[in-house]
This record gives sequence, C-alpha cells and structure tokens, in this order.
Amino acid sequence: MLAPTSRLLELLELLQAQPLITGREISDRLGIDRRTVRRYVAALQELGIPVEGQRGVGGGYRVRPGYRMPPLMLDDNEAVVVVLGLVAARHLGLDNTSEPVDGAFAKIRRVLPEPLRRRVEALETTLGFTTPATTGAPVAGDAVLLLAEAIRRRLRVRAAYRSFAGERTQRELSPHGLVVHSGRWYLAAHDHVRDDLRTFRVDRMRATTLTDLPAHPPPEGFDAVTHVSRSLARVPWTWDVEVLLELPPDKVAQRLPATLAELDAEGDGTRLRMRVGSLDWTARVLAGLGCSFTIRRPEELRASVRALADRLAESA
Repeated sequence: MLAPTSRLLELLELLQAQPLITGREISDRLGIDRRTVRRYVAALQELGIPVEGQRGVGGGYRVRPGYRMPPLMLDDNEAVVVVLGLVAARHLGLDNTSEPVDGAFAKIRRVLPEPLRRRVEALETTLGFTTPATTGAPVAGDAVLLLAEAIRRRLRVRAAYRSFAGERTQRELSPHGLVVHSGRWYLAAHDHVRDDLRTFRVDRMRATTLTDLPAHPPPEGFDAVTHVSRSLARVPWTWDVEVLLELPPDKVAQRLPATLAELDAEGDGTRLRMRVGSLDWTARVLAGLGCSFTIRRPEELRASVRALADRLAESA
C-alpha cells in the first residue's frame, strides 16, 4: 500500500531541495522511523521517480542527477494569478513570516519552464500596491485549514481562547465562516458556552481540535462577512455615537465600510451608529459624507463638529 500522499510530497520536496540527504535527516524532518523512510522511498520509486540510495559513511538518498520533475503547467495568466496571490498575502499581513511565501515562490520557480520562470520572478520583484502594507496578526496554516474543514463538514471545534482583556476560557464552537479583515482572521461561530453567535480572532485561539459532534446550524440566510462586519462596528470603544443622516442607506454604504458603522433606514434618511475612540475623528468622517446630519448622541460630538467647522472656515 502506498504511503500517505502528503508524506510522499514532503519527502519529494526534501529530495529536490538538496543533492543528498541521509535517512536520519529524513526521519527527523518527517517524524518517522528509518523503516518508514525506506518504505516511502520505495513508494516514490514505484511511481517512476528515480530515487537512489547510497550506503556507508556519507551516504544517503538523492534523486538521480539530470532527472527533472515535469514542469508545472501554468499559462501566463495563471502564473500572474499565483504570483499576485502570494505577493498580496505578504502585503496584507496574512503570512506568518516571510517563510511560507518565500517557500512557495521557491517551489514554483523550481518547476516552471525557464521563460515563464524569468517573467514570474520579474513580476514578483516589480509589483507594487497603492495601499500601505498591513501589519496583521497572521495565524498558522494548519489552524485555518482545520477551521475550514470544520465549516465544510459542519462539525464543532474546541479551543482555548484569550479575549482582548486577556481572559482565558475554553470554548466549544460551531464554526460558520472565516473572514479576513485588515490582516486579521476572524471566525464567525455559534458559541455553545455563551449560547450565542459570536466573532473570534483566530490568532487568539489555541489548541484547536476538531470533534465528531455535529455543528449547530447557522440562522437562515446567515452571512459570515456581514456578521463579522457588524461585530467590528460594535467594538466597545469610548464613545457610542448616533447620528441621523439625510442620505439613503445605500448611498451611505458606498462611503462607509460595514466594519465601521451600523446603518438603518429611518424615514428618508439613515440612522448611523458607531463606537469610536475619538470624537474629532468622527467629526471628520461625518464631514466627508457630504450630507446634512443631526447629532443625537453624545453631546460632546457637537463641540468636535463645531471645532472642525471653524478650522475649515479659517482655511477657506
């Protein structure tokens, strides 16, 4: 019986990454015993890959010199998509360190045909973004994959969770969706401890395990992005702001991200609610909407709006 595919691919990557590797090195890197190493090598040989073994001091395993794996069959458009995805992951703060992106690039370069490889390298080094790089809170790939599997299979997970305030609790969750925002991964899930829908920062989850318990179904029409956006808009900052805008909700939504404010139709206008840390910043946001508005709370926001109006009048 063939060895597990993932292990065979790891072994093949080790053999391609260096000219000669010992059985002990393979055993240590893959966490397997020597007998299993020999079985995996035999499995690769059965697949037609010429892995050679050399006995004695200085011996080990290698892929026969001159043998090349078949090139990765990407056309120009597909190569652009792959490179853009890797560079964007780094720019958006989604990689743990530079290692995952650099490792992926190295593997792609190794198997691409030479003309396409040169173009891919050129794109990698010359591509720029108009937005500044994000300092995110990346998470381990295996954690994201486990949560994605739980969502797909509709199973519960258990995890240790650390809140923003530092409180540590054990949670049992029915995960409904993963969402990325500003370099951070969020999980929309039903929390069986709180018996409610909640949003969790994935980088604050530890020791996450997949159970065989069926997940609690999401509400009808549930959308993870909408749920997480509303959660972020409700983060308990210092000030609770409510303003009536003389602008329809669809127009406001085009000017304000859902992660910043909650919008509800009220008459011909929009009721806007935000939790903010700075009223001066809020005054600038309201001024940028380009519509009349009525402040409902807090009273202190009026002073910030007046101060901004005075500065603008002086500048004019």
